[in-house]
Amino acid sequence: MDSLITAAARALAAGDPLGALNRVALRDDAPALALRGIAMAQLGDFLRAKTLVKRAARAFGPREAVARARCVVAEAEIALAARELGWPTRALEAARATLEQHADRLNAAHARYLQGRRLVLLGDLDAAERALEGLDPTALPPSSQAAHALVVAGIAMRRLRTAAAGSALEQAERAARQAGIPALLAEVLEAQALLEAPAARLLAHGEERPLRLQDVEALQGSTALVVDACRHVVRDGEAVVSLAGRPVLFALARTLAEAWPADADRATLLARAFGARHADESHRARLRVEIGRLRAKLRPLAGIAATARGFTLRPRRAREVVVLARPVEEPYGAVLAFLADGEAWSSSALALALGASQRTVQRALDALAVTGKVQSFGRGRARRWITPPLPRFTTTLLLPASVADG
Repeated sequence: MDSLITAAARALAAGDPLGALNRVALRDDAPALALRGIAMAQLGDFLRAKTLVKRAARAFGPREAVARARCVVAEAEIALAARELGWPTRALEAARATLEQHADRLNAAHARYLQGRRLVLLGDLDAAERALEGLDPTALPPSSQAAHALVVAGIAMRRLRTAAAGSALEQAERAARQAGIPALLAEVLEAQALLEAPAARLLAHGEERPLRLQDVEALQGSTALVVDACRHVVRDGEAVVSLAGRPVLFALARTLAEAWPADADRATLLARAFGARHADESHRARLRVEIGRLRAKLRPLAGIAATARGFTLRPRRAREVVVLARPVEEPYGAVLAFLADGEAWSSSALALALGASQRTVQRALDALAVTGKVQSFGRGRARRWITPPLPRFTTTLLLPASVADG
């Protein structure tokens, strides 16, 4: 490897893409193409970066398996940064295996971190943990140690293990400062800010207050019966009843919880569950049927009693009933939650992350675009959607793996 390639590689490792381009911008040999692609990715031109890295992979000869594998890893990182979550994971797995066979531990570990970050975005936390199994970050340079700690922290935050997340982020900050890469340190500091930002709202006794992730974790370990509007479950300690996919039942459960310890009147229940403004006998009959279904689902946790006005929730063990709601609630809120990370998403990537069909996501994006809440750029497969991030609010940390809004 010549001196210019070496100097460009060092500049990229230090987070200096312009310095790297000054050395290799006019060269079209395979190593220079790869470095130019990585530099363009660091500058945010993902389309150009992807083209350059693909050209580099083709330019490397069949005997240069390690170099081609590194190009695959770079392409996967560009795809992740561009929120193209549907890129072929088998290619990344094969590249990682090649790198491990040739003792390139650094790039093999980086491939695992990319797998872990993608799986965290998709909500598959168990698979993300498996992607990190067997890795010893202490044997890697500081930048890789920071990347490892960021993935660990991301998993812990979504599992509501805030102490573990805080510890991992402290390790990430130390490693990022030691690496001296401003963009990496900024990513770590942003993740730390999420621990102190409002993650949800607590609704109880007609009042509401914001909760941080630590508060949400404490609430789930309390003696309260929690109707969780973030994950669409009802929880009493370790006992959990899922109402995901049952929007009518969940709407009834939430309305009863918000009214507790008083009862919820029938008109409110009908309006919240069915959108009925003027109830007739058919609506009231349907309400009785759905209340019966909800009563059966919640039997281990609470009873539902009829009153003169409507119905009331009667927890079996809990001393209090509360509702855990998202910081901002509006139509297509789950789509906005993902877009609020400030990155440009494709509709296909949003569909994967939300566990919804691409057509459903596209309808949501079109509706949000009409109101000016999202914007798009590009055409066809290159079309991307963006929105300004919600200030000082966590986004997807409390969302389940499948959160498509009906």
